[in-house]
Amino acid sequence: MLLPVELVRFWEDNEASLEKPFSTDKPQVPVTLRTTEGCVWEELGMELDPRYYEDPEVHVRINRLYNEKAEEIVGRKMLPEFHVPPEEQFPRPMRIEEVFGCEIRRIGGSETIGGADWVEQSIHSTVELEERLDNVHSLELEEIVFPKGFFPALKRLREHYDLEPRLGDGIRGPVTAAMSICGVENVIVWLIDSPGLMDRFRDLLAEKIVELCTLLRRATDAPLRGFGFSDDNCAMLNPPLYERFGLPILQHVFSVFSPDEDDRRYQHSDSAMGHLMPLLNQVRLNGANFGPTVRPEWIREEMPHTVIYGQLAPFVFSRGTPQEIAEAVRRDIEAVADDGGLVVTTAGSVNPGSKLAGLRAVMSTIQTYGRYQPLD
Repeated sequence: MLLPVELVRFWEDNEASLEKPFSTDKPQVPVTLRTTEGCVWEELGMELDPRYYEDPEVHVRINRLYNEKAEEIVGRKMLPEFHVPPEEQFPRPMRIEEVFGCEIRRIGGSETIGGADWVEQSIHSTVELEERLDNVHSLELEEIVFPKGFFPALKRLREHYDLEPRLGDGIRGPVTAAMSICGVENVIVWLIDSPGLMDRFRDLLAEKIVELCTLLRRATDAPLRGFGFSDDNCAMLNPPLYERFGLPILQHVFSVFSPDEDDRRYQHSDSAMGHLMPLLNQVRLNGANFGPTVRPEWIREEMPHTVIYGQLAPFVFSRGTPQEIAEAVRRDIEAVADDGGLVVTTAGSVNPGSKLAGLRAVMSTIQTYGRYQPLD
């Protein structure tokens, strides 16, 4: 059963509310939650068609079918009705893990669109780490970051597809990157047993993040202000270790890209990292999307000036009934929406299996329980 929503009014009010964080002078609690291309198959009752990822005609046809249903249920299209085939996309620039010697393989067989990246650990001992730091310190990233064909492909995307790719405004967080490069256990052990070496790694990682992202921004004409991290693995460090390794990197990078109060300072951490919130508050995050076990009222207590993007559990959104989804969203609204600093979305990624009826349930709940101004 579809829950009731005034669809046109909802989206008008949502647009009017999105740009007013920590204000109740807006129609309603805003939402940024959308379904994704990974949701089409279950919604349409279709088997996954491999041609969807390669053939523009198949891709566009299926997206249009989905959008027809989306317009009926949630009042607007959710997916793009064009497709850039793989051979027309630009080759990926070097990632920070590759700067430190990792190989990244694209693997299929997952539910994510087109497979997933797998980062191969490149450092297995402190001796290797010390040697790698010497090597990375001498690298001129401008000479190696952009693969052959990148700039012609960027021009093609702009001229043929009217796209403006913007790169360099965010990166994998320092703990996740370090653990991909060195291994999870090694990072923890070396922080305890080899603190001087890990301090050197920390400082060089911060330096190269700034250098890499500056190059990416300039190459794609992206704005030079604002930054975000995605750092799921930060949860694996206790506060003293994170304060020594992760926090100084955030402080340095934000000082370069987000020096002013209103500059974007954002972190996504799809994990149980609530124990680090007092430290993250020190870098004045103004946006956060944390794991589903981190309750919004806890975030508000520890981070009073941070806009909460969440905290609907992804598995509730993908597997719950509309009523269960509505109950979860209402609970979050009642917990923290009074100050205007909540934006409803999932606490993590939108999983395949998420339904348009579930998104409508989110919208209905906001329109019923998340109003700052009464409906006419």
